[in-house]
Amino acid sequence: MSPRPASPLPRFAAVLAFLLLPGLAMTASAQSSPSAERGTLLSVSAEGHASRKPDVATLSAGVVTQAADANAAMRANSAQMEKVMAAIRAAGIAERDVQTAGIGLFPQYRYAENQPPTITGYQANNTVNVKVRDLDKLGKVLDALVANGANQINGPSFEIDQPDAVYDEARRNALKQAQARAAMYASTLGMRIKRIVSIGEGGGMAAPGPMPMMKMAAMDAGSPPVSPGETSLSANLDVVFELGD
Repeated sequence: MSPRPASPLPRFAAVLAFLLLPGLAMTASAQSSPSAERGTLLSVSAEGHASRKPDVATLSAGVVTQAADANAAMRANSAQMEKVMAAIRAAGIAERDVQTAGIGLFPQYRYAENQPPTITGYQANNTVNVKVRDLDKLGKVLDALVANGANQINGPSFEIDQPDAVYDEARRNALKQAQARAAMYASTLGMRIKRIVSIGEGGGMAAPGPMPMMKMAAMDAGSPPVSPGETSLSANLDVVFELGD
């Protein structure tokens, strides 16, 4: 018996698949290609500001003492600092608003020509940072600190206790400035703003800063005058716009 001829169906299916594959590949490639060209991108940097009257003041108060030996310098400093801390508590400053900033003990030297330096005594210091939340009492707090032994004051610096809403206003002002600047560029080029592509936020800063350190050994005229002024917060934005015809 002669062998049965092979069925032509498998060969036909293979040829059909070979013919269809290029069409499928061409269809996928056409779907992935971009449908429109991208417009002109414009990057704009802008800074916005917002100001408020500060409601918190921060200052540092310290005691500096000197004595012939280290123990005496530290003991005298501790006794004087206890009076300062008592004055802070009596002024109504909460414990959470008082923080030790530094304690130091330093030898004092005498220098002579062609001789090694000689220790003549020791200087001790103790400093605390104080946050005053009632600015109407700030002058009296400063007066009480000095009256009870503080002989070094640094500050005050003024702050906004809860600045988030002020920063948001500064951000809105920065965005308005960026949009106005982008509109100027677009108008000059005979184009229009199509959309915002991205917004990036930089750091914010507050001004003014703390006053320089000053020694306050005598205040016989009463409480020092204090003017908090205004504190300005800023926000920096980098905004990318897409321009088109």
